[in-house]
Amino acid sequence: MTTESAGMAKASTPRILVVGGGYVGMYAALQLQRKLRLKRGEAEIVVVEPQPYMTYQPFLPEAAAGSISPRHVVVPLRRVLDQCRIIVGEVRSVDHDKRVASVVTPATEEEGGGATEIRYDQLIVAPGSISRILPVPGLAEYGIGFKTVEEAIGLRNHVLEQLDIASSTRDADVREAALTFVFVGGGYAGVEALGELENMARYALRYYHNVRAEDMKWVLVEATGRILPEVGEELGRYAVRELRGRNIDIRLETRLESCEHRIAVLSDGSRLPTRTVVWTAGVKPAPVLASTGLPLNGRGRLHTDATLRVIGRDGVWAAGDAAAVPDLTSDQEGALCAPNAQHAVRQAKVLAANVVAQLRCEPLTEYRHKYVGSVASLGLHEGVALLYGRKFKGYPAWFVHRVYHLSRMPTANRKSRVLAEWILSGLFKREIVSLGSLEHPRAEFEQAAGSGGDPGRPRP
Repeated sequence: MTTESAGMAKASTPRILVVGGGYVGMYAALQLQRKLRLKRGEAEIVVVEPQPYMTYQPFLPEAAAGSISPRHVVVPLRRVLDQCRIIVGEVRSVDHDKRVASVVTPATEEEGGGATEIRYDQLIVAPGSISRILPVPGLAEYGIGFKTVEEAIGLRNHVLEQLDIASSTRDADVREAALTFVFVGGGYAGVEALGELENMARYALRYYHNVRAEDMKWVLVEATGRILPEVGEELGRYAVRELRGRNIDIRLETRLESCEHRIAVLSDGSRLPTRTVVWTAGVKPAPVLASTGLPLNGRGRLHTDATLRVIGRDGVWAAGDAAAVPDLTSDQEGALCAPNAQHAVRQAKVLAANVVAQLRCEPLTEYRHKYVGSVASLGLHEGVALLYGRKFKGYPAWFVHRVYHLSRMPTANRKSRVLAEWILSGLFKREIVSLGSLEHPRAEFEQAAGSGGDPGRPRP
């Protein structure tokens, strides 16, 4: 194991290590570089993140549907955090007694060495979350996630590929499985992904001479008795009616019990032959938290106080999906803030302000929030929204959804690009091209090398 020092500031300069470059990590680092006099040596900021960008997840459904280019739903960390040092890598463990973190980078294996130790004075733990996978037989082999931009684009290519399969086969069983799409989870991710992709697939069918919209079967499986609980019961029922009005099968109080051999078996006894099972049934904190030695609650999240300091650990801060932050605005004793994007962005600003305050020996601020509301898209021109107590449905809600998330999109650059794409998509037809080969860019080259360049050999 080596100790990282090259290219860093003087040892006397306080170093703030940010673990994760998502909502909390990026926004906290952005606020810190604005508030601190970095060029004068007041502090140094190091951000460690496996990907060199932050993904704005609320736009993943639109990226999957082709309304927004994938590169425009991600924010380059090096451009936004131009006064921070960005390390593309993963924090594997933290030793807070020594105040060092072990980091593995893409160069670690090439160098043949061990992890690099990075010293810190203040630690911000914000690695985000990963999909919560339940032990459902066949899920690991056939399930598709929907949490990253890569998964969103992969799912888009997959859906269009199923239409191609259905159009070209004469086997009724293959056709039925190709045209059956099962989404598990009735939260934001599942409902919005299903709504956008169903809308895209319905549009694409105008270019398929032998596949009709009625041939497709879209199924949403939810274990509870409602979907989109964040928007309230009334709007949740409205969303169910709207989706069912589009012939989308909503299965409430139903669980996925198996998806082995490309057959989705539901708890209500249904057996659905399908080549598409999209899993959006919740998330869990990133595994790295377990190797930090920091106090965790029963759900694996860091115990913090209202100032976002990890309890019992001086100089350690946490927020977002990784933290169990007390909800001071709730009347319920012991209530915690929900691990969602709205809280994460707000907490990041308070966290950054408190880190600066601690460095300058100033009083800290407790995190309190005022509930803004929730918005959700059900596909093009359809949505539900609850903002400041006002309820919106249909087109107005869809418009509010777009305006709200555009306003929250980081940087003017990305806002402008997303807005321009929306305008262009309103003027021109949708793109329905599947670029599944992007997932295996060397396949054709390897085929040519293995077959002597025989163009008649089928592609893998």
